[in-house]
Formats: sequence, structure tokens, C-alpha cells
Amino acid sequence: MTIADLRQQHLILFEAISGSRAYGTNLPHSDTDLKGVFVLPEKAFFGLGYVPQVANETNDEVFYELRRFVELLLKNNPTVLELLGTPPDCIVYKHPLFDQFRPQDFLSKLCRLSFAEYAVAQIRKAKGLNKKINHPEPPGRKSVLDFCYVTVGAGAQAAETWLTRQGLTAAQCGLANVPHLTDLYALFVDRTPDRALGYRGLVRDPEISQDVQLSAVPKGEEPIAYLSFNRNGYSSYCRVFREYWEWVEKRNKERYANTVQHGKNYDAKNMLHVFRLLQMAEEIALTGQLQVRRPNREFLLQIRRGEFEYAELVAEAEHLVERVEAAFLASALPETPLNEAAEDTLRQVRHEFYLLSNQE
Repeated sequence: MTIADLRQQHLILFEAISGSRAYGTNLPHSDTDLKGVFVLPEKAFFGLGYVPQVANETNDEVFYELRRFVELLLKNNPTVLELLGTPPDCIVYKHPLFDQFRPQDFLSKLCRLSFAEYAVAQIRKAKGLNKKINHPEPPGRKSVLDFCYVTVGAGAQAAETWLTRQGLTAAQCGLANVPHLTDLYALFVDRTPDRALGYRGLVRDPEISQDVQLSAVPKGEEPIAYLSFNRNGYSSYCRVFREYWEWVEKRNKERYANTVQHGKNYDAKNMLHVFRLLQMAEEIALTGQLQVRRPNREFLLQIRRGEFEYAELVAEAEHLVERVEAAFLASALPETPLNEAAEDTLRQVRHEFYLLSNQE
């Protein structure tokens, strides 16, 4: 089923322009996102092929089946709740039955979680992005040996440094476990011209090996030092390296270019949504009203243009989080929406929609 099918079969209950154009934060080059609600044909609904939502390939046009729509409303999902507060100039089509879904029947203290905690997650994401931008990972991946250290007297040297100073290669060395000591190895050296002792070296392949390599050590050989492998440090480095280059590969090129252009080293669009969500959450807690079109468009666009410092925005957002928490503690909103009433509305709208469809 496609969005074209929904239109052709007259299954759409509601269709609206969403995103920045609904918020009032759109720019001339902004995309036009569409969200909506549809009702499955009666035969399909009672059959096995329930379809919860339909979207286009880029996912900027998404339509929720009526049951899925109500399920998300009951969870106070911001994207779906915002459909109930769509500004009139963004409504493309509204079936008369859709008026039975009212924001006041669904707004609850769950918005503290769905709006504010999502915003908190975006703050964490912004911090992670800031770290990635300011601390890029070199393309050359470090090896296990970069996390190995060799004892020298009462101290230690990086393995590569130690090898250079000793005039040795890693291939001349052999390692053996030291009982009861994790990631500490006795280090042996084969100085014979033909490497008769048969040591296997410190690692199998410096480019790809994930661990040090042990060797069989002839009886009677004495270690000349001990090698410590910082396994936890290596694991953490590998995770950060992988995440950084995955981010580089998948990042939104246009948004990253904008980040570089304004020079403040944060995703400005991401931070805009942090403030939008937190401000909407506070309004919901204080007034019980859902205001999708933002009254402070210029402030939000200042964020998007990178006119504020990163640390300033994060500090203000964290302060706003505290205000939202306090507002919900004192709010008269119900803890959760009334499931039974919502289910009654769901049944009634579906029943009436099918009746009208059968009459056409």
C-alpha cells in the first residue's frame, strides 16, 4: 500500500504539512513534510494484513492507520500529538470525523517523558556531535601495540618506543601469560640470527589483530621485561573510532556543512528542536494547551543560524529541563490519557467511516 493508494481509495482521514513549516521555523529551502491519518478498508482491517503506517521512500511523508494513531496519542508521542494542533494554514485535508480527536482528551503528564526526555536525549546527541566535531578521529586506526607498555625499572614505556630503544622488532619477541595477573605478560626476546627459538611476535598482524599473541617459550628462558596490554583502553578506542567514522559516513551533508559554516561546532537544527520541545512541554504542563506554531520564531532561527555559543545553549537547555520538571510536578494534567474513552472514540470513528464508505 502506498500514499497514492490511500488518496485513490479515499482512505485519508487527515493530511497536514508538518515539521518546520508547521512550527513556523522553515526557511526558503526547507523540505515540505507531510503527516496524516488513514483508515484501512474494512476488509483489510478485519483480515490478516493490518498496515500500521504508510510512508514514502524518504520518510518525509508518513500516514498512520487510525488504530496506530490512537496508540501513539495515548503514549503522548510528540509527532502524532502535534497533528491535533496543526495550524489551519497547514491542513491539507480534514474529514469531519477527525474532529472527534481533541488535544485536551490526550494531553497528560506523559508529555514530560515524551517531549522533555526526548529533548534531553537530543542534548546528549548534541554533546556527542560537539565532541566528534572538536575531536575528530584520524583515518589511520591505532593497533593493539599502541596500547601496550613494557616495564622499565619502576616505570614503563610504550611498546613501540621500548622496541626502538632496544634495537628490536616485534617479530623477535614472544609473550607468555603471567599466572593470576590479567593482561600482564612475560616478554622474551630471541636474539639468535635465525630466530631459532620460534617466537611468534607480539601480534599476528598489527593492522587487524584485536589481541596480543602468545608464544611457546623453551624451558629455562628468562623474561627480560613484562608487557601490559591496556585492553579496556583499546576497546574504548575501537568503539569511539567506529562510531566516529560511522557518523562521518551517515551524517547529513547539508546539516554538517551548515555546522561548519556557522563555526559554533554544534548541529544547529538539532538544538533548535531541543528548545522547541522543551518550551512546548512547559506550555503543556502550565496551560494544558498544545501550541504547534511557535511564537518565538526569531529566537529559534537565531539558534539555527548558530548565533549562540554551544555551552550557552546547553546550559540554558538544562535550566529549561529543570523548569519543565517543576511545571509537571505542579500540573493539573492527568497522569495518563483515558484509555477507555480513547478506545470508544476509535471504535466510533472507524464504525462511522465504514458506514459512510459503504454508502458511497
